[in-house]
Amino acid sequence: MSSRNSQANKSAARERLRVERERQAKKDKARKQIVVGVSVVAVLAVAGAVSYGVMQLNKPSAWEAAADAKNVTAPKNTSGDDGTTVVIGESSAKKTLELYEDSRCPICATFEQTVGETVDKDVEAGKYKIKYVGATFIDNSDSGEGSKNALSALGAALDVSPEAFLEYKTALYSAKYHPEEANDKFAKDSYLIEVADSVEALKGNTAFRKNVEDGTFDAWAIKMSKAFDKSGVQGTPTLKMDGKKVTAEGSENAPMTVADFNTAITKALKG
Repeated sequence: MSSRNSQANKSAARERLRVERERQAKKDKARKQIVVGVSVVAVLAVAGAVSYGVMQLNKPSAWEAAADAKNVTAPKNTSGDDGTTVVIGESSAKKTLELYEDSRCPICATFEQTVGETVDKDVEAGKYKIKYVGATFIDNSDSGEGSKNALSALGAALDVSPEAFLEYKTALYSAKYHPEEANDKFAKDSYLIEVADSVEALKGNTAFRKNVEDGTFDAWAIKMSKAFDKSGVQGTPTLKMDGKKVTAEGSENAPMTVADFNTAITKALKG
């Protein structure tokens, strides 16, 4: 082989090597750009997820939003500021028994199970009216949402009729449906609707169900709870008439038997 041909072959080989190096360099650059691009997208995705998560954490809960609501939808059959005055009974009744209760309160459940029927009969007979004031403090002391949610559902029942409200209240406090104080079953709309199915006026009532599930009266429940807080009443159940507590003889507590209640209410009606 001539030196000329040998030199040409070497030159050709060097050229092929240069071309191959350039080609490989371009591939490496392209791969690097893809990796960087994917990394940037991943970082942006993570940042977006974190940002969304922070936004969700900072987003007010449904009850916080209800507390901040400027417009309050009050149930029918209410009066006063934001519909927080709930008075049920014959207009001819001269006296009004104020009844302060928290739906999760176990002592309220005992009172309703023993004395509640007597109260309902007295109201129906026109002996006196009742003014209901709902509290939600157990949600704070035991944590949860059941007191607020049940109060909102009671608003949905009141929107149907005063009678539906009273019957639903009785059902919520019944031995069959009332949970232990630490068991926040009333926080579940499905359970509140299950209890409502035991009340004729509410069973299969689509408007009632929608109001419960949509939280139509959540803001009203918060306003009602604040009315309780402003009342100065420290516990539930509390009964008052003419501004004075109605208690069992020789006690500062609400009467928990029919006999004690009848004695106390007779005295209060004369006072």
